[in-house]
Amino acid sequence: MGAGVVKKQGGGGRGRRRGRVQPMSEINVTPFVDVMLVLLIIFMVAAPLLTVGVPVELPKTAAGALPADQEEPLTVTITAEGAVQIQSTQVERAALVTRLRAIAAERTSDRVFLRADGKVPYSAVMEIMGALNAGGFSNIGLVTDIGGPALDGDVASGN
Repeated sequence: MGAGVVKKQGGGGRGRRRGRVQPMSEINVTPFVDVMLVLLIIFMVAAPLLTVGVPVELPKTAAGALPADQEEPLTVTITAEGAVQIQSTQVERAALVTRLRAIAAERTSDRVFLRADGKVPYSAVMEIMGALNAGGFSNIGLVTDIGGPALDGDVASGN
């Protein structure tokens, strides 16, 4: 595939004896680079499709995005019906703190993202935030959609 043959220069032109054939010692890396570039493009396109979430209607704010971690972020979601989910697994509220403590013991980061539907009462969101804190997560990020009203009355741009 990447190897070829190189002929060694022979002696005179009269004899029937030709030069010896030796294998080429260089490796052609062009096909390897081509394959790697194709795989890079495939992963760049497929990576955004791998994020699985629970459909909730997030409130809109003018706040910017938080910087990303190396570890996959832990996401706790409160649906419009009040159900609590860790990643995509539904958890009873009574077992939430013990479940969070077990997860916190295995993780290196104490960051957690809280997604709450806009129809969920403020008190329910604060209860879950208290459970997150009791479960060992002190770095809580509230997830919202961009483009909501800012405090100065302007609507934030979607940038």
